[in-house]
Amino acid sequence: MKIAQVTPLYEAVPPKLYGGTERVVAHLTDALVDLGHDVTLFAAADAETRARLVPVRDQAIRLDPSPLKSDLAAHMTALSEVLKRVDEFDVIHFHTDMVHFPFFARHADKTVTTLHGRLDLKDLAPVYERWNEFGLVSISDDQRRPLPLANWKATVHHGMPGELYRFSPEARGYLAFLGRISPEKRPDRAIEVATKLNKPLKIAAKVDAQDKVYWETVIRPMVENNPLVEFVGEIGDHQKSAFLGGAEALLFPIDWPEPFGLVMIEAMACGTPVVAFRCGSVPEIVEDGATGYLVDTVEQAIAAAGRAHLLDREAIRARFDLRFSATAMARGYLDVYGDLLARRPFAEEPLTDVVTPLRPREGRSFATLG
Repeated sequence: MKIAQVTPLYEAVPPKLYGGTERVVAHLTDALVDLGHDVTLFAAADAETRARLVPVRDQAIRLDPSPLKSDLAAHMTALSEVLKRVDEFDVIHFHTDMVHFPFFARHADKTVTTLHGRLDLKDLAPVYERWNEFGLVSISDDQRRPLPLANWKATVHHGMPGELYRFSPEARGYLAFLGRISPEKRPDRAIEVATKLNKPLKIAAKVDAQDKVYWETVIRPMVENNPLVEFVGEIGDHQKSAFLGGAEALLFPIDWPEPFGLVMIEAMACGTPVVAFRCGSVPEIVEDGATGYLVDTVEQAIAAAGRAHLLDREAIRARFDLRFSATAMARGYLDVYGDLLARRPFAEEPLTDVVTPLRPREGRSFATLG
C-alpha cells in the first residue's frame, strides 16, 4: 500500500525528549516500512524515519527557540501539503485530531484518524457529529466513553520497538516515576508511596509552562525536603532502559482518564512491573498480578509496590513482546487500512494483492496533546 502518515508538529519524530503521539507515529511508520509498504511521513524536518520524509516545517515546535510561533499556522501549512498530494496515496493516516476535517471532507473515504488525547472536552462532540464521515481509531476502548456515537472503526493499542529497550533481569532497589509533573499525573502520590515504604524514588519528568506553579508550590517542596526522592528531570529514549530497568516498579499514580499511557509499556519492555491506579485505559494495559498491579487507593499502591519485586520480569517482557511491539501495532493498523480499501469503490484495479489479511489482535486534541 501507499500510505501517508501525518503527524502533529509539536515534537520531533521521534521526540528528542518527552512526547507521546510523535513517538508512536515514528514507530508505526518504521514498522510499516519494515513490513514492505510504501510510506510517506509528513513531519518537521528534524524527523528520523525509514519512510520517505516530506518536511512541512523546519523543526518541531516545542524545542524551536523562536519566541513567537503559531502552531495552528504550522499545521495548516502541513495539511495543505498533504492535500496537494492526496491522489498519491491509498490511505492517509492522520494523527492531528480533528483539524484536518474541513480540508479533507471530499477525501474522507481514504483517511484514517487516530485520536490520541482525552475526549471529554465540551466542544468535541459537535465536531465528530458534523464530520461523521471520517473513520476514527481509538488507542484504548476506554478512550471512547465520552463519544460513544462517533464513527469508531477499531481500537489499536500503541506499540514500541522491542530493540529500543534493554531487558533488565534485576532491579536496583528504587521506584520510578516517568512522565510530566502535573496534577493529573499525581507525582505527589508516588512520593507518598515511596516514603511510606522507605524506598528511594527517582522522578524523571518534564515541567510544562502551565504546570510550573504546581511544581513550585506542591511538588518541588516535597522533593527537596525528602532525602528518598531524586528529581532527574526530563530524559530521552536513550536513557529510559537504564532508568526503568533499574526500578523495582514503575509508579503510575494517575488521577485522570488516561487514553493510553506509553510509559507503562516502556516499563514492561524493560521487565519492570507497573503499579497503576485504575483510571482510563490502565486496566486494558496492565494485567493485574502478571505485568503489575491495579490499585484504587494509596494504601493499596503501597502494598502493591512492596511486593512488585516478586513478579517474573522475564514474563513481563514476554507479554510486552506479544501485545505491545511496534509490529503488533502496525499489523493492527493494516487491518484497519484493509477494511477501508475493501469498502471504497475503486475506479482502478483494487489493491487486494497487497492488503495484509485480517488477523486477530488484542483488543491530543490541540488542548490535550501529551
